Amino acid sequence: MPIPKDPSPDSTLALLREGYAFIPERCRRLGADIFETRLMLQRAVCMSGAEAASQFYRRDRFTRRGGMPITTLTLIQDVGSVMTLDREDHRHRKAMFLKIMGPDRLGDIAELTARHWRAAVAAWEREAETALFDAAHEPLCGAICEWAGLALPTEEVRQRAGEFKAMVEGTGSVGPRNWRGHAARFRTERWMRGVIAGIRAGSVEVPEGSPAHVVAHHRDRDGAPLSVRIAAVELINVLRPTVANARFAAFAAHALHGNPGWRERLAGSDEDLEPFVQEVRRFYPFIPMIGGRVITPFTWRDHAFREGDWALIDLYGTNRDPRVWDEPDAFRPERFRNRAIGSYDMIPQGGGDHADTHRCPGEWLLVEQLKTLVRLLAREMTYEVPDQDLGIDLGRMPALPNDRMRLKAVRAAG
Repeated sequence: MPIPKDPSPDSTLALLREGYAFIPERCRRLGADIFETRLMLQRAVCMSGAEAASQFYRRDRFTRRGGMPITTLTLIQDVGSVMTLDREDHRHRKAMFLKIMGPDRLGDIAELTARHWRAAVAAWEREAETALFDAAHEPLCGAICEWAGLALPTEEVRQRAGEFKAMVEGTGSVGPRNWRGHAARFRTERWMRGVIAGIRAGSVEVPEGSPAHVVAHHRDRDGAPLSVRIAAVELINVLRPTVANARFAAFAAHALHGNPGWRERLAGSDEDLEPFVQEVRRFYPFIPMIGGRVITPFTWRDHAFREGDWALIDLYGTNRDPRVWDEPDAFRPERFRNRAIGSYDMIPQGGGDHADTHRCPGEWLLVEQLKTLVRLLAREMTYEVPDQDLGIDLGRMPALPNDRMRLKAVRAAG
């Protein structure tokens, strides 16, 4: 039996208009967790739910090459990066990221994030009002660059934070926002190529074993060092996603404001900190979907996926699948108190095993950093939330609170 089809001759404009709701709404209307559509005049199969994720993230089944528009790829990963590699080449390069971003490095990022955030709060105290989404990029950039071995002066932190922000802001858009992202990407890559070349030449000193040192000296499966360009791309891929956590900082503040009982609870205890952070990751829109091209043919839901077929997995809708989550559209951190997170039921950073699939190795850093940010927001800061539009437009990719989570009367607590 053929899978359902989206009746539109081409749904590109609908995707740009509906954003995060595009796949889950069509799955609901069609009564299926898989359907066929056309995007950019190409046939595409859209999938949603934990079972779909288990198919999409199965080892060596999909490649990310050709899975997303080149104007998006060049902002969030780039050609030649770990995301565009397959099979053993991917696993070998991924091992480098797991080495530098694994659980044993979590304490460092938490401590650095707290220190840079406290310094930022001191500056926010002098402002009449602070848009948290915008302001959070600088302390997060300063923290991750120092963690990576690249301690930067204040002015350069501000510059690089702005560039990373522009890249992420441009990923789900067409037109000026995307163009600004690519201009920022060009500047960042030029800087990072100089850093990599300097590390190799000995003119840029970084701690041995630091992420910058590991990436600069990494050798691929053939024993050859990465080209300067690819090494620069991969080091950017360490830094940029962590700076992008400014979006989660705004979402965490949004959740604390909308759920004052949870703010009071978290102000006095760490007991529910992990459940709160996991619910922020599940509930709020981060990445809407990710695409791939079939490299190993298979059949699922009686649909034959042929080599080269284009498929999109619905990340946002999977995280709110009512078959898995009770009251999926309600913010309920208590759901995670006694619940282990499976490999495919909550996938804001991808699914499967971190070492074998394209699941983001920075997920551990995100969770630890977000726990630190929630502690800081709930315990070490006081602020007021002025009247503003706190709605979140799912048609905007990437999404954020409409007025960027503005705060006033910011003070360091105590």
